[in-house]
Formats: sequence, structure tokens, C-alpha cells
Amino acid sequence: MDKLKTRVDRFGQFLVDGFQIAGLFVLGATIVWAAVHEYIGMIQEGRASLEDILLLFIYLELGAMVGVYFRTDRLPVLFLLYVAITAMTRFLVVDIDDLSVDNLLIVTGAVLMLTLCVLILQFAEAKFTAAQEPQATEH
Repeated sequence: MDKLKTRVDRFGQFLVDGFQIAGLFVLGATIVWAAVHEYIGMIQEGRASLEDILLLFIYLELGAMVGVYFRTDRLPVLFLLYVAITAMTRFLVVDIDDLSVDNLLIVTGAVLMLTLCVLILQFAEAKFTAAQEPQATEH
């Protein structure tokens, strides 16, 4: 009975891993496809606005996030924060004329909070990662 349970567990893990890899490839291909589509639109228009460039940065960060997740099996939270900061910055650039002062303050406050989150996460990573790594001895 234990042998059957082990086989079922291995098969289930194989299915989960296969689904994860397939999903990452589909997600990565979709990001590339969307970025290429936007870039072709910029070429056809004959110019790229700041809004377009920020959108390309969002695609770049999403692609990098998929790549890091694929290599490490860890979701890079910092990349999600970078995407959110870039998306809110893009929103500010695009809709600045239509935003009320209250909404402008809310969005800029959110960008500030996300930036502080990045700072905290990077500080924590530097502090706690360095503490876990073995010290090299000098001779």
C-alpha cells in the first residue's frame, strides 16, 4: 500500500511540475507576444511616447519575473513591486490631466509606500541572507 501511495504522490508531483512549466512557458510567450505587438505599433506610428516606454518596462519586469520564477521556483516579490510602481507611474503620466488632487495624492502615496516596501525587502534580504551564508576565512 505504501508503494502505491509513493507512486501516486510521484505522479501527482510530476503533473504539478509539468503544469507549472507549461504555464510559465505560456505566460512567458504571452508576455513576449504582447510586448512585440506593442513595439510593432510604436514602429508603425513612427514614435514612442513615455507611456509606451513605461509599458515596455512593465513587460520587461514581467518577463524577468517569469524567468526568475522558472529558475528558482520562488516568486520574486520585488519584481511584482517594480511592476506595480511602474504601472502606477504610467497611470500618472497618462491620466495626469484627468486626476483630481485627491486621487493624485493617493496614487503618489501608493508609489511611495511601494518604494518603501522595496527598500525594506532589500534591506531584510541583505541583512538576513548575509547572516546565513558561511564566512570565508582569511589566511
